[in-house]
Amino acid sequence: MEAKQDKIESKGLKVKANRKNFSKRLWKQRELILLSIPFVIYILVFNYAPLAGWVIAFQNYRPGFSFFEQEWVGLANFRLLFADPAFLRVIRNTLAMGIINLSLGFFFSIGFAVLLNEVRSRHVKKVVQTVSYLPHFLSWIIVTGIILDVLSPETGIINQLLMSFNLIDRPINFLSDPKYFWWIVGFSNVWKSTGWGSIIYLSAMAAINDELYEAAEMDGANRIRKIWHITLPGIKPTIFILLLINIGGVLNAGFEVQYLLGNGLVQEVSQTIDIFVLKYGISLNNYSFATAAGIFNSFVSIILITSGNKLAKLAGEESLF
Repeated sequence: MEAKQDKIESKGLKVKANRKNFSKRLWKQRELILLSIPFVIYILVFNYAPLAGWVIAFQNYRPGFSFFEQEWVGLANFRLLFADPAFLRVIRNTLAMGIINLSLGFFFSIGFAVLLNEVRSRHVKKVVQTVSYLPHFLSWIIVTGIILDVLSPETGIINQLLMSFNLIDRPINFLSDPKYFWWIVGFSNVWKSTGWGSIIYLSAMAAINDELYEAAEMDGANRIRKIWHITLPGIKPTIFILLLINIGGVLNAGFEVQYLLGNGLVQEVSQTIDIFVLKYGISLNNYSFATAAGIFNSFVSIILITSGNKLAKLAGEESLF
């Protein structure tokens, strides 16, 4: 009985000590905590407070009526959602474009960062970096205008090059053919985001010890060998962390580029979940149906990022949590 009492007392003392240490750590970091308060408030107001609106998905929402006057319908909106062939087609489009964007984005960002890291002239490196960052700061309105000009059947440079090399007999109207649309979106994202996406990989490469390259060079390794055995393994943790973060956004395949480049001829492959939500929520005033689609999007994103994190842990790689 006394031993049990001693255990309880020692446990209580440990809890008190932990609380005291925690309070000391908070006090030592009070400046950082004060600086973080505005950001916490921002996240609470703009990311968490709007979640209260999810309740609309379980109602037959009618604007102008109070919360208690709304008709509750349970999961009826979700049943209608998955019974709608248009929504299933939208899921297919969103997944396809999300996976294409993710794959191409990672491949080109890492490849560009590796190539830029091999440039020895600082002046050339800075110029190339600056030029590669510029598309990131252009709005999708401007980017889609450039895409329309480049792919134009009459004056587009792509058609002119293909015809000059005798690869095609007549110009292709790329934006009216559904089989090209996903890839156009994918490479548009690559052009806009590759330079910006390479920044974090270049930062990770800068942290790799130069002595490793010197030792490899003394052993007779060429540039390709050094990239394969030193550079890529050195940035592997960064690659895994960014991959896990981006996996959660696969269903956020985009809205602007699909909306601006889409037309009646490619409608079946151009619509994403975001466009679907806009169509039903704003154009057709079916707020409950649109909210149900938005909840599905968020739910799948949570499952993807949690599953990816679990697989990374099982594989012994870097994980988010």
